Amino acid sequence: MKCNNCEEQGLEKRFKDDEVDLSVLKEALKDYRESRNNLITALQIAQEIYGYLPRKALYFIAEEMKVKPAKVFGVATFYTQFRLKPIGKHLILLCQGTACHVNGSEFILSALCDELKIEEGETTDDGLFTLQNVACLGCCSLAPVMMIDGEAYGKLTPDKAREIIREIYSKEKV
Repeated sequence: MKCNNCEEQGLEKRFKDDEVDLSVLKEALKDYRESRNNLITALQIAQEIYGYLPRKALYFIAEEMKVKPAKVFGVATFYTQFRLKPIGKHLILLCQGTACHVNGSEFILSALCDELKIEEGETTDDGLFTLQNVACLGCCSLAPVMMIDGEAYGKLTPDKAREIIREIYSKEKV
């Protein structure tokens, strides 16, 4: 079942159209498909399985939960917790909270973008890094701070941020 409204708005193009094993999702959704109130939970489950929300999974969720695809696409694009494309092996979360902002997070962002050759929200061509801004990491005493794979790096300078990325790259090459 295609979503004409999604196609007209170009919404569908924001989602990657990978071949995915839907049998895994079908099994995981068996306890949730009876109620439309479980749509966010279903999307969370799909993202946990695939790492993001593939287009085919969204249509499958709509069919299983008996809701229109436009509703599923709408919820998936409304909430920032949902990823529309695969993320890199290493997820960089750069804090943009007040403490980080006043301590120069914009300079850290600029250095990271330059070092990685990507913009915020993108993934490097080699699939190693995805860079995302976040509202707050809750590490204000370390401002400016970023988190990579759950590890916090604080009191950053542009040079220190670049060095951290280079260290991770060098470990990947081994």
